Amino acid sequence: MEKKIHSYENDEIKVKYDVKRCIHAAECVKGLPNVFDPKKKPWIEPDNASAKEVADVIEKCPTGALHYEMKRTDRTEKPSSKNRVKLNADGPVYFFGDIEVQDHEGNSVLKDTRFALCRCGASSNKPACDNSHKEIDWKADANANKEKMPPIEDEKHDKLLIKLMKNGPAILEGNYTMESSELGEHTSDKGVALCRCGGSSTKPFCDGTHKEIGFEG
Repeated sequence: MEKKIHSYENDEIKVKYDVKRCIHAAECVKGLPNVFDPKKKPWIEPDNASAKEVADVIEKCPTGALHYEMKRTDRTEKPSSKNRVKLNADGPVYFFGDIEVQDHEGNSVLKDTRFALCRCGASSNKPACDNSHKEIDWKADANANKEKMPPIEDEKHDKLLIKLMKNGPAILEGNYTMESSELGEHTSDKGVALCRCGGSSTKPFCDGTHKEIGFEG
């Protein structure tokens, strides 16, 4: 997974922007249009709001493309109180919480509080989404079969591992709440396999189609 990070700062805050992980969800633009304006250069001007306001909006970025470092306070971003897996119709899977992505050999690819996983199979920056789903007009609903995820009552706030199988699905390991407008909220710790090739007939879960189509991930 590639990185291309630009920095914008003043005396109170440093904003870090990873171009490669941005899919223009525009939460920053909606939240503070006077700070985040893609029509201007530089497009991020942290002087136009308080450091707290800028940090608050950055934490709403669903892809993790935006992060911050405070210079005059000890504020750092903390993971959400529960690990959330948000299904996005016709798009990626958003993760929020204490997240770690590992490759098939167990090497850490990413540790973050926010991440967008490609599930169309076409991203050039796998495992991250790069908006290729729009270019190929990929379609998928935002529902999931709850029977594949036995519910749990005692939710733990531990790390959620996203284990990438070689040329295959992403296996979840840990506690998570899967959610969408169609699914509602469903909490489980079942190590489900999420489709990354885009071709599964049981989305968001893997059905082995990646082998048939020669998916490379």
